[in-house]
Amino acid sequence: MVTAIWGTTFPLQKMVLGGVSPFVYNAIRFWIATIFAFIIQPKQNLKYGLLIGLLLTCGYISQTWGLTLTTASKSGFITSLYIIFVPVVSYFWEKERLTFFQKIGFPLALVGSYFLSGGISGFNFGDFLTLLCALSFSVHVVSLTVFARKTSETHLMGWQFGTVAITNTLLGLNQSWSVPLPAWGVALYTACFATVIGIFLQMKYQKKIGSNTAALIFVGEPIFSTLFAMLFLQESLTSFQWFGALLLLVALAFASVKAKEPNSKERG
Repeated sequence: MVTAIWGTTFPLQKMVLGGVSPFVYNAIRFWIATIFAFIIQPKQNLKYGLLIGLLLTCGYISQTWGLTLTTASKSGFITSLYIIFVPVVSYFWEKERLTFFQKIGFPLALVGSYFLSGGISGFNFGDFLTLLCALSFSVHVVSLTVFARKTSETHLMGWQFGTVAITNTLLGLNQSWSVPLPAWGVALYTACFATVIGIFLQMKYQKKIGSNTAALIFVGEPIFSTLFAMLFLQESLTSFQWFGALLLLVALAFASVKAKEPNSKERG
């Protein structure tokens, strides 16, 4: 459900954010999310929230900067590499090892993401920044698992979102803050559903299924974003992209089946 919600954000943002600074939009989105988080739970964990927020901030900044220097398809594929980085980070941080099905699922996810993005060629500084984004997001995913096991999920949202909001506000000071009404509506939607509800559910259940299984389930996000882009933007897929989507579905199936087994996690 979370990946479906996240998937709706891509076409919606593409429809209304033309000419709007990404820093200004992110600032508005995360200030709204921050306000809701503190209304839900006034008592927030400052230390864990800031650490998680800095990781999320690094991911957004490097992705936004990198997107100005590379193509959207390359950015989408390289960002999806966080799915592959998660088991590496998880092993060194949590000592969580890959199961048999996960060892099959992760390579399928990598190949599927490559075909769904349309393939890439060359490597530039924008790609390097996007690679840093993928690494930041992978550490962010694992940190949610680790810290959500130590304290309540509602205590980890306020300062996490606030850190992203403050950083994007500072980066957007010299940008135009004239934002059309439809963009405000999308910012409200993404703040409430994709950010507050989405990350709350991510933390609540990710700590139960583990970082690796969650990472494989997240391959559903590009599938849903592609589906909604076809519905809302009339975009079409090539045969190679359909093949990539099929591989992602297979990888998702491996994650879902393994998540229900009692010994789905082996710890060293």
